[in-house]
Amino acid sequence: MKKAVFCWSGGKDSAYCLYKVLAEKEYDIRYLLTTVNKEHQRISMHGVRETLLEEQANQIGIPLVKVYVSEGTYEEYELNMERELLRLKEEGINDVIFGDIFLEDLRKYRENNLSKVKMNGVFPIWNLDTNDIINDFLSKQFKTIICCVNDGFLDEKDVGKVLDGQFIASLSSDVDPCGENGEFHTFCYDGPIFDHPIQFKIGERVHKPLDQPMGKTNGFWFVDLEA
Repeated sequence: MKKAVFCWSGGKDSAYCLYKVLAEKEYDIRYLLTTVNKEHQRISMHGVRETLLEEQANQIGIPLVKVYVSEGTYEEYELNMERELLRLKEEGINDVIFGDIFLEDLRKYRENNLSKVKMNGVFPIWNLDTNDIINDFLSKQFKTIICCVNDGFLDEKDVGKVLDGQFIASLSSDVDPCGENGEFHTFCYDGPIFDHPIQFKIGERVHKPLDQPMGKTNGFWFVDLEA
């Protein structure tokens, strides 16, 4: 099998993609790679605590590698990620796996960055139908909770909900069932890739406004998941 590192967000798309990769046995996943905000000790964008991320990796049984960022700029992210990827490449890893589905600009951005370190991007669930993905995800007995929502599409009452068939059925037609356009983010806490479910409790809900609204988005609602 080819050595690879898996870019792990902690959410449902990552969990589903990793499940498929492990089942197909084409790649030897040496590490889960996650970007973490150094100051807040949380997964970037998802806002999930670093301690819960570590517990995910423990229950999956794959070592975790963290890329820390503090400024939140593209320049910082790219520099720190390039440094880490070059280190991993020295271990004979040439493939980097992502759970992206259909955002062409994002895929191009990732591939351009990987080309700088002469590594390959692998996208196992690329262009799969998101309705099929979420239905298969739920049928495999994965369990995930909504940890962040875009307030242009969802609101405070949605963060902290378990993602299930009822939640998917409640979504308006302008919300992708996998939240692939950034409508919502999730924390996966149980399923066939975990030895045991991740234990957590739901804390406070917080709204973080954008400096400048983007379209109908004024900010994001987060729920604090506590270990």
